[in-house]
Amino acid sequence: MADLATAETVSYPGARRPDRHREVDAGGVRLAVVEWGDPGAPAIAFAHGGFDFAGTFDAFAPLVADAGWRVVAWDMRGHGDSDHAVLYSWEADVRDALAVLDSIGSAPVALLGHSKGGALALQLAEACPHRVRALVNLDGLPSDRSWPDVAEHTRTSLLAAELTGWLDHRRRSAAAERRPGTIDELAERRQRMNPRLSIEWLRYLVTIGARCDPDGWRWKIDPSMRMGGFGPWRPEWSMWRLPSLGMPVLCVLGLEVEAMGWGTRPSDIYPYLPLGGRFVPLDGTGHFVHIEKPQAVADLVLDFLS
Repeated sequence: MADLATAETVSYPGARRPDRHREVDAGGVRLAVVEWGDPGAPAIAFAHGGFDFAGTFDAFAPLVADAGWRVVAWDMRGHGDSDHAVLYSWEADVRDALAVLDSIGSAPVALLGHSKGGALALQLAEACPHRVRALVNLDGLPSDRSWPDVAEHTRTSLLAAELTGWLDHRRRSAAAERRPGTIDELAERRQRMNPRLSIEWLRYLVTIGARCDPDGWRWKIDPSMRMGGFGPWRPEWSMWRLPSLGMPVLCVLGLEVEAMGWGTRPSDIYPYLPLGGRFVPLDGTGHFVHIEKPQAVADLVLDFLS
């Protein structure tokens, strides 16, 4: 338990911490914002996935920044070093993303999102097309494959059960703290959800996305949040936004099915691609395409943006 006493530093090949740190006020919620690259370069904003944080781009963002881009990423509310909020909703995350874009400037920027961040980017690009010059979606295209429709009376019962469960969870988690552990223990817990990611990478992430308390390391994610806690939102709604987008669009999908992924297949995406949209399926790659194959995905993104 030696790593409980001091905040151990763990390195990872190719990972580089951001060049700059700043904050953005999003309606009273403080968002931690980080940047890689020349501050005068064209900007691309990165939106991370659910239960992730900007540090998950540490091996991928430098590849894009070193090619001449100003990469701007932020910790979503309740994640990483951003403020915890009283309540969370999908719309609040979209407003937060717009606040970050506003902090970059008034000109349209490129926008890249992974998983939940990719779905969020779709909604922001549809709602504010004048702010997004190009969109990159990394495995953030939920389909209705695992969300079968149900009868209306059953839907009502499910809604009542969901609301009750959510309220019970809020009550239990009001004063909750995340379970502490060593760096290795937190990395091993996360590997159960992300089995394709190496333990070396996950140990590195612990030192970025967790804090070192006297009794151990704890993930900084708000304990009141739970998987799928994005508010009144159905995943497939994001896919339905795709055909309406008028800016250049690149969609990347890992073909290895994972528990943290959406279960989306290429046949689910092709009917929704916008005119001129590009879709790249990646064999032998899971949900975290930019972590498993950072150079290959960076090459795809840079070629697309050029």
